[in-house]
Amino acid sequence: MSISQKLFALAQHALPQHPLSRLMGVITRCRCSAFKNALIRSFIKVYGVDMSQALEPKPTAYGCFNEFFTRALKPETRPIPSDPDIVVCPADGTISQIGTISKGRVIQAKGKDFSVVELFGGRAENAEPFVDGRFATIYLSPRDYHRLHMPLDGTLREMIHVPGKLFSVNGATTANVPNLFARNERVIALFDTAAGPMALVLVGAIFVASIETVWHGVVTPPTGTAVRTWHYPDNPPVLSRGQEMGRFNMGSTVIVLFGNDVVEWNESLTADTIVRMGQSLGRLVRQAELKSGQLQRRS
Repeated sequence: MSISQKLFALAQHALPQHPLSRLMGVITRCRCSAFKNALIRSFIKVYGVDMSQALEPKPTAYGCFNEFFTRALKPETRPIPSDPDIVVCPADGTISQIGTISKGRVIQAKGKDFSVVELFGGRAENAEPFVDGRFATIYLSPRDYHRLHMPLDGTLREMIHVPGKLFSVNGATTANVPNLFARNERVIALFDTAAGPMALVLVGAIFVASIETVWHGVVTPPTGTAVRTWHYPDNPPVLSRGQEMGRFNMGSTVIVLFGNDVVEWNESLTADTIVRMGQSLGRLVRQAELKSGQLQRRS
């Protein structure tokens, strides 16, 4: 890590993170045609955005920059595997880390990890199913598609909003800011699936003007100091694998968590692997396979 990257991470402590993010929200929702068209065209040029994949490929057709940033893609560009046992990637981006949660600790970067209980805002009862489970952290860069989708069919049980900081979530910051994902503001969606409990943690970052879900709409802002919780005991939202579940209004990170011995990640996926929504992250471990493996280890 270079000196400049360390200074970049250090400087963020002094920034007014939330006011800057609210200002970004105003800018990205400006509907002045000349301004938003110039901003969209400049962004496409700087980041090399492939508009041929967008459902609306014409940059000037978007009412504001945020509509462009959260643009829908043509369905055929992100096909979903037919095998129901495949766990699909929820977003376009880059694998930050992927692996096993060891003794309740999740790897953040080389030499750094954080507590799954802290990730859940100190709620041990929510974290308990995942303390020895599996996780995958996916970073969405500015050029990426910013809608989030379901890795498996799931029934929503609970949603939690944990207020916090808004550090950047790029590589320089994750390598230098301890407990980053357990310090940043985040929205946690807890689902019941064929693999047992599944959590999708939508982590906020600086300039992320808001996080929203398809069943609730905008969750943040507004923000506060207290953790907020929504329960869904009656007529809970049921979402299918590959269906949109939320979006970042500006880019950030999503963390997928499962319990122990219920999924196996693809061995080809490592830190810095580029992924696309809909591709295979891994597959379910059926109980028959699990029992067979246990018997082989005992023999």
